Amino acid sequence: MSDFADITPLRPDRDVPVSVVIPAYNAAATIGRTIAACLAQTGLPEAVEVIVVDDGSQDHTASLAQGYPVKVIRQLNSGPAAARNAGYRAARGRVICFTDADCIPADNWVATLLQGFQSEKIGAVAGTYEPANPESWLAACIQAEIDVRHLRMGKFIRAFGTYNVAIIRRALDEVDGFDPKYRRASGEDNDLSYKLLKAGYRIAFRREARVAHFHPTRVIRYMKEQARHGFWRAKIYRRHPDMTRGDDYTLVKDIVEPPLALAIVLGLTTSLVWAQLRPVVICLTIIQVIIQAPMTKKIVALTGQRMAAWFGLVTFARGFARALGLAAGLALFRREKPWTPGL
Repeated sequence: MSDFADITPLRPDRDVPVSVVIPAYNAAATIGRTIAACLAQTGLPEAVEVIVVDDGSQDHTASLAQGYPVKVIRQLNSGPAAARNAGYRAARGRVICFTDADCIPADNWVATLLQGFQSEKIGAVAGTYEPANPESWLAACIQAEIDVRHLRMGKFIRAFGTYNVAIIRRALDEVDGFDPKYRRASGEDNDLSYKLLKAGYRIAFRREARVAHFHPTRVIRYMKEQARHGFWRAKIYRRHPDMTRGDDYTLVKDIVEPPLALAIVLGLTTSLVWAQLRPVVICLTIIQVIIQAPMTKKIVALTGQRMAAWFGLVTFARGFARALGLAAGLALFRREKPWTPGL
């Protein structure tokens, strides 16, 4: 860890080369705004280097990116984890900031993240979201839930999202970057977070560092995303069994919901033969509904929208989507081995 003494604590007014890496797949609708926001960063001694990694897009993402003063890397579709690795390894920065192709960073985003590196033990600094489409009731509710969770977080956290994080390059190299086996946008950031922690680094959290994000506006798309998260969560649990109890973002309800949802599904199936199980299934379903109440109440209060109460039904259904994805993932990743530093 002493290798970081020459660059920590980092300050925006110091000549610290910073690179921003943006993985992009079929992102033509949003990539321009993302790049423009990254190029417009303020409070820095020099402009940041921006690298866009086109992950085998089938639209004109790459050609749009090439219209800006940025480095564009094109690769066969390999997933966001592999794209981020390609980006940071081609970067000149000693600090690598990551955001997504559907995010719009605030103009002081990079400078605010850099202020979080207050000791050589800090390997990463993470920020938070704000909604880019608050006119959608679903997007507003998703954002409100994120706000509730992030308000619980302290100065240091155990997991970050790669939509908004700055990482010391040497820390990335030490843990061999992102695991490219995460082929979809889910889990690769938690996995990297846990590897950094196990390598002896700390992760700082700065709520002031913000990027706007386009949240889902359709329930069916949101459910598909949640099933995907459940699926890749299985790989995380196999690789990091010590984190099955959750991290700072996780609530008790998140741990309880998947097994409860699976029990309800199994109970419904079995009750077709054993009618005696139907009262048990009803009780479990009632419990699953009741679990949603505290968060739903907070979301209604934050949004000020009565319609936000319907989000309780969405989170009820979300538990089943995550559970089914998790069950499929546990079956597929059953041979995964725990990760330890140096392996």
